[in-house]
Amino acid sequence: MRLTILGGGGFRVPLVYGALLGDRAEGRVSQVTLYDEDPARLTAMARVLHDQAAAASAADPAVRAPTVTVTGDLDEALRGADFVFSAIRVGGLEGRAADERIALAEGVLGQETVGAGGIAYGLRTVPVAREIARMIARGAPEAWVINFTNPAGLVTEAMAEELGERVIGICDSPVGLGRRIARLLGARPQEAWIDYVGLNHLGWVRGLRIGGRDELPRLLADTEALESFEEGRLFGAEWLRSLGAIPNEYLHYYYYNRDTVRAYQEAEQTRGAFLRDQQRGFYAEAGRAGTPAGAALAAWDRTRAEREATYMAENREAAGAPEREESDLESGGYEQVALALMRAIARDERATLILNVRNGSTLSVLDAEAVIEVPCLVDANGAHPMGVAQLPLHAVGLVTAVKAVEREILAAAASGSRADAVKAFAFHPLIDSVGVARRLLDGYVAEHPGLAYLR
Repeated sequence: MRLTILGGGGFRVPLVYGALLGDRAEGRVSQVTLYDEDPARLTAMARVLHDQAAAASAADPAVRAPTVTVTGDLDEALRGADFVFSAIRVGGLEGRAADERIALAEGVLGQETVGAGGIAYGLRTVPVAREIARMIARGAPEAWVINFTNPAGLVTEAMAEELGERVIGICDSPVGLGRRIARLLGARPQEAWIDYVGLNHLGWVRGLRIGGRDELPRLLADTEALESFEEGRLFGAEWLRSLGAIPNEYLHYYYYNRDTVRAYQEAEQTRGAFLRDQQRGFYAEAGRAGTPAGAALAAWDRTRAEREATYMAENREAAGAPEREESDLESGGYEQVALALMRAIARDERATLILNVRNGSTLSVLDAEAVIEVPCLVDANGAHPMGVAQLPLHAVGLVTAVKAVEREILAAAASGSRADAVKAFAFHPLIDSVGVARRLLDGYVAEHPGLAYLR
């Protein structure tokens, strides 16, 4: 099989390639094509993957590493693809840093998928994602598209306008959350049924069944156990018990918004600025000509370790939580979901995965075309959302409000309507003023060439 990765110079590509190296079954991916508009990033990433393949082969001569090719031609990249993995970043990390800075200057959150920053990112990403979807529909109509481009639910919904059920969104947050809870309860994660529902970066674990029995109440009753893992330390045992559920970590931005905004404003630099500076150093080192074998991979490993250790640092500071523990840094996130998804479709190996798919009739509070994040049964015909209990009212309010924001983003990106873009900002639960919404849009349009269509 042939896999094309859009955003092939992106930092997390080695996670996907590493997962492919461990796949020994028939029908595995044999060719990986990296597409990126930045040739320097492509060069650096190709070196990291070469080092990965060499290290895997040295450890086990039976390893058959997928062939890697690189290109800056999208038509060429798509030709003959069986799967397309989309992980683009429109505007780069410079754009993310600007999104955060402009929002914080107005006293609101600028995180890349939540609040003002997520809206700005969506407004400049959706037009690009739609055009890519059209090109896939023309050039690789039989390909399955796995979307990791943020905001993942919104972008998946935009691409589904052209690709229908052949685009599926993935995220590592629910996977990591379910894994941590299962292990706390003494279960193997793959043997637990996770009752998870919501939108991307806006969902809740409402039950975790082991052998048909819901064990989540046992965890919620144990303060020591609750405060021993990432989400428990972020939200606190009392709040989790009052919810009767474990929220996705991104709900910390909603439940503790003022605390988080203050922590971000007081930080030395925003997350986007940190990653921008960090990755500049990595790409310069990995792309340098004449570097010895293994040096690019070693640089990537060091950079990734620092990146993971500092993830959501401001939120932990706002919550008074300690640094991330080793178990929270463990790999096995979205790259494993992507591999499991490809296996299930290509080999018709039925799997249950938490994915971003069209709602259909799953959640009655949303229409059929809305992309939601729920457990799905995956087979050769794609991903099929499974029946879930309806949301409680407090969750309905957040989910429907954020879906309304996404719909205004989709409308603005299609029409170029400034009024629709202002509504997207003003409707968001974390932006409390139409005046602030208008100033945010002015700031983002002035900063980002990709938003010139809203002038």
